[in-house]
Amino acid sequence: MLSRPNADEYFEYYGKYIALVPDGDVRDHLRTQLFETVALLEGVTDAKAEKAYGAGKWTLKEAVLHMSDTERVFGYRMLRIARGDATPLPGFEQDEWVPHSCANTRAMTNLVMEFAAVRAATIALVDSLSAEAWVRKGTASGHTISARALAYIAAGHERHHLNIIRERYLTS
Repeated sequence: MLSRPNADEYFEYYGKYIALVPDGDVRDHLRTQLFETVALLEGVTDAKAEKAYGAGKWTLKEAVLHMSDTERVFGYRMLRIARGDATPLPGFEQDEWVPHSCANTRAMTNLVMEFAAVRAATIALVDSLSAEAWVRKGTASGHTISARALAYIAAGHERHHLNIIRERYLTS
């Protein structure tokens, strides 16, 4: 079983995501979440998914694409760090990415399939890592982070957004 990352393996901001991951092996949680997320989102109509829950908030389509985009970033960071690449990795600004994503021009089914593909790639990566790779550390967004922490952050980030989706987008 893969244990939780220590506090020195991630920037404190990410603690809120790591805390959302239940006890157990994060690799199992990533697999389970894939099916839960697809089941929750696969029946949502395009019309419903093109609505935001409030002024200045993302639409559901934008939120789903944000989940995919962010997981790609976490996976890329995990790969580089796990492979021993010590190059500091830049941050990204999610609010600058969303307007350029064109999420609302795409079918919701396509966005859900994309999330599933991205998550499947994350699962393949985490399943391939050695014990040494898991605890390897690098720098991302100016902070120390481990490959293990990135796996937990990916799972927690998905959980964070699914909570918001259930509470604010799919209530009616």
